[in-house]
Amino acid sequence: MDPGGEFPGVPIEHSGDFAAVPDAFQRLWTPHRMVYIEAGPTPHEESCPFCAAPKMDDEKALIVARGEFAYALLNLFPYNSGHLLVCPYRHVALYDDATAEEVAEMASLTQTAMRVIREISGCDGFNIGMNQGRVAGAGVADHLHQHVVPRWATDANFFPIIAETKAIPRLLGETRQAIADAWPRAADAGSLSAPDAP
Repeated sequence: MDPGGEFPGVPIEHSGDFAAVPDAFQRLWTPHRMVYIEAGPTPHEESCPFCAAPKMDDEKALIVARGEFAYALLNLFPYNSGHLLVCPYRHVALYDDATAEEVAEMASLTQTAMRVIREISGCDGFNIGMNQGRVAGAGVADHLHQHVVPRWATDANFFPIIAETKAIPRLLGETRQAIADAWPRAADAGSLSAPDAP
């Protein structure tokens, strides 16, 4: 047990007692990445995950907000904690095939996502964008989706470059709950609205 340490009451095993030769490496355990590693970047070839997600409950589908024409959910393979995807419900591949209503609601959901993530995580910036078509890097090329990736001044290290590994410090379920709880409801939508123009 770890009586007074970082994890009180949690059984702790010292690696020096294991049947192995110790080395200088630290281990970062990310078991949720096994789906991606085993199946590759397109594990849902047989069905569209962005058409399936809205039919599931929000917690299981990692959905943080639903609109009339589009919705926002956490990326199952995030670049950073809080990495969201904003998708139309309609199965449409390209941005220029989306309706004016879909585009407007995706933009509104993206703005709200930025405000919510900034409020709950204190991020310093965002990467926002769409990969249009498989040749452009879209993992799910047949269903339009926009990435909203929070960034911090200290979020880059050697892992992605040297080890092709991204350290995600918060579990997906915890992140989804925090964002969903902070997402403005219809009654208090103004609480996270943009400041008034001068």
